[in-house]
Amino acid sequence: MATVKGKKSQTSGSKRNTKKPNVFHQRIGTLTYHQACRLLGDEGPRLIQTGGRVFDIQSDRDVFLGGDLFRVRVEDAELDGGLAVATITLNSGRNKQLQLNCDQCEMPCEHLGAALDYLLDAKSVLGLAMPPDESVPLENLTSEELRHRATADRERRAAEESMKVRSMDTGRPWTDYVVTSERSGRSYRVAIRSLGEGDSFCTCPDFRTNRLGTCKHILHVQTKVKKRFSAAQLRAPYRRKRLSLGMHYGSFDGATPRGLLFHLPHKADAKVEEIVGNSVAEPITDAHDAMTRVQALEHTGQDVTIFPDAEAFIQRQLVSDRVRRECDLIRERVDKHPLRTELLDAKLLPYQLDGIAFAAGAGRAILADDMGLGKTIQGIGVAELLARLAEIKRVLVVCPASLKSQWRDEITRFSGHSAQIVLGSGEERIEQYSSDTFFTICNYEQVLRDLTAIENVPWDLIILDEGQRIKNWESKTSNVIRQLESPFRLVLSGTPLENRLGELFTVTRFVDDELLGPAYHFFNQHHVVDDRGKTLGYRQLDTLREKMQPILLRRTRAEVAKQLPDRTDEVIRCEATAEQKEIHDANMRTVAQIAGKKFMTEMDRLRLQKCLLMARMACDSTYLIDQDASEYSSKLERLGELLEGLIEDPTRKIVLFSEWRRMLDRVEHRLDELGCDYVRLDGQVPQKKRAELVARFQNDPNCRVINMTNAGSTGLNLQAANTVINVDLPWNPAVLEQRIARAYRMGQKNPVHVYKLVTTGETIEEGLLTTLASKQDLADASINFDSDVCEVSMTSGMEDLKRRLEIILPKPLAAPVDESQKRRVEAEAEELAATQRREKVSAASGQLVTAALSLAGELIGGADQSPPAEETIQQLTDKLTQCVDRDAEGRPQLTISLADDTALKGLATTLAKLLST
Repeated sequence: MATVKGKKSQTSGSKRNTKKPNVFHQRIGTLTYHQACRLLGDEGPRLIQTGGRVFDIQSDRDVFLGGDLFRVRVEDAELDGGLAVATITLNSGRNKQLQLNCDQCEMPCEHLGAALDYLLDAKSVLGLAMPPDESVPLENLTSEELRHRATADRERRAAEESMKVRSMDTGRPWTDYVVTSERSGRSYRVAIRSLGEGDSFCTCPDFRTNRLGTCKHILHVQTKVKKRFSAAQLRAPYRRKRLSLGMHYGSFDGATPRGLLFHLPHKADAKVEEIVGNSVAEPITDAHDAMTRVQALEHTGQDVTIFPDAEAFIQRQLVSDRVRRECDLIRERVDKHPLRTELLDAKLLPYQLDGIAFAAGAGRAILADDMGLGKTIQGIGVAELLARLAEIKRVLVVCPASLKSQWRDEITRFSGHSAQIVLGSGEERIEQYSSDTFFTICNYEQVLRDLTAIENVPWDLIILDEGQRIKNWESKTSNVIRQLESPFRLVLSGTPLENRLGELFTVTRFVDDELLGPAYHFFNQHHVVDDRGKTLGYRQLDTLREKMQPILLRRTRAEVAKQLPDRTDEVIRCEATAEQKEIHDANMRTVAQIAGKKFMTEMDRLRLQKCLLMARMACDSTYLIDQDASEYSSKLERLGELLEGLIEDPTRKIVLFSEWRRMLDRVEHRLDELGCDYVRLDGQVPQKKRAELVARFQNDPNCRVINMTNAGSTGLNLQAANTVINVDLPWNPAVLEQRIARAYRMGQKNPVHVYKLVTTGETIEEGLLTTLASKQDLADASINFDSDVCEVSMTSGMEDLKRRLEIILPKPLAAPVDESQKRRVEAEAEELAATQRREKVSAASGQLVTAALSLAGELIGGADQSPPAEETIQQLTDKLTQCVDRDAEGRPQLTISLADDTALKGLATTLAKLLST
């Protein structure tokens, strides 16, 4: 055995605690294979592999470990002396830097490789087993080093984090415990069956996915158990009393898969052992096999306890197998399957029904189609198909706030099931989550706020729209979303991977937390990094694709182009901000007042036109009305998201229209942020320059967008474009069709996607959707040969305007309170009330003073005293008149100035005495 200096001198616990750690031992104890290779240079991996294979090193004969020296004798018959001595020491000149030397070789050699190979393999024998050096990125660790670091990380958290532990049986160490983390507030059941790894169990997510057979909760409880119970109690093994079926979550090396294990009681008869077979050691992956064994055991009179996670595993697999078989049949004849017209209130394209069947059959899936291929309708279709095949009853849709109305409208349009958007106070939201509504729609921020209420509902299907929102592994949103439970899950995202491979891992983790293994294992397997952890590249992507194939489906527009209709129209609804709504509603109230007049003057018409213009501009952005104030625009935010997704598709060429040049300025600001090249054509662009701009858009693949006002809506052929975005709606459907006709025209070889952005919330734009449709009736009746309209009623211009305004105008709005005017009125009322109070007090005081003075005169003068002279009275009256003012009714008001409040109180006291005399 190797000699380890210094250990014999450690005779007492106090000395061990005060002795400084051996820096050299720490360094070689944490040495990783990657670091060892770098110590040997470019040939490091080969030297270690060859040296370990060629040379036989015996620990008791060849190895010496001292305080600052590791020495290995390497027998090499090719050397003159037949022996080489390899040493490893600590370079005092560089912190933690190891220095290697071979007495027979000047360069890194196989003798040093053999020494390092032995050291890495025999750390436990040498008493040097330590977690790998934390400065080494986990991507550069070997499998064993990776397992050691992952376990050490959980040991550290078990020691540092505060947890409350409650035992189900305080008299025994091997029992169940309830552990509550003070950091997260969440509680888990921990079943402790021994102090080793792999025997205990925890219900936390980390235990289910880390493949270590332990977690911080188990380690924390085990530490307390060691302190609480005697050595004799801990030596006594756990004895099972019941026959049970539980989950095994797979081994670290992947050799043992996730599956079901039978746990036999301490005393089991031969018949039970025969039925169970080797499933006490090798997990059963087939739920049907497990149920067959359970039924056989029950026939023999055995009561089998099935733990909740095992029951969920069985139930999910049994249902999924049945649903998958049905979905496979659908996918075999998707072109002609009746569900294309029967599943939803729309005719599904073949690839859309195929996507629905794929996701429903997978049970948990990622649908990553290109933007514009109908992921939303496919998401609704998945819910409808699962309602038929699996009888699901509750679907939670989590999407960006800007898309909630869109989801509700699409569900109402295509599905017969109920739908609700989560709104209101906390109590109202709780009631909405727990209601029997089929589709419940909330946004990501609400999930963070309402997690407890959401977790209390047994959701059957959870749909994440724009699922890349959870791509950041460490974000709070991602962590909370991954806590949600449901047997079926669907992620809709055109970009599940935007910048880094880890984003795909995070999104996949929500769908299937076992498929790609633990995070540390995934990054170690697929990331290539430098010594500082900077990503240099990715590896084994073929293995990754193979793993993802059962749950991820992606179709590009090019792949399904032949199935796409020539033209697809989509309305994108954006909820107005409070600031937009305030401006809009104020102008629409004025419009309603003017429209209600029996006769309109020219000034009325001018005011009406201006207010309509202001209301429409407010639907786009408050910036169009006031450039000096802060900008509010839900439409620009939604447009930015739309453009980001479209521009990521290199096949997209976009024609974008707005009525206002200033709105195009705001759009171009978003395009600049996205790094998108574009051109602009509006009324201020000279005619001679227009051809050049159009040619650049048509021919330059880097020029992705042409921004236009209605000035460019006629006379241009832009067949290179396959996407038209109407940022706002014109009054006339002919103008709208002229816009679309720039791309959707003869010579266009690609399907054209038309987007219409509409600000909702009882706005003028919502009304315009209706009026544009009604105006189209005349055009259809005139030029559409399939139309059966025979008559179209025409009205006068003013009557037509009023009729249109009736449609456009929202329901009568309650006027918002003018707070400043309200404060002025309240102040005036308070002042008036105070004046009236003062007048009453003054009048009463005057009567009181008059009465008191009269009484005083009577008392002082006596009965026999002659009255004062009229001349004296008149002189006093004249002097008092100088101090008198007249009120509104001409009554005299005498103002008396007193020295202070004490004098005022003294006067009141004197008057009171006089009155009481």
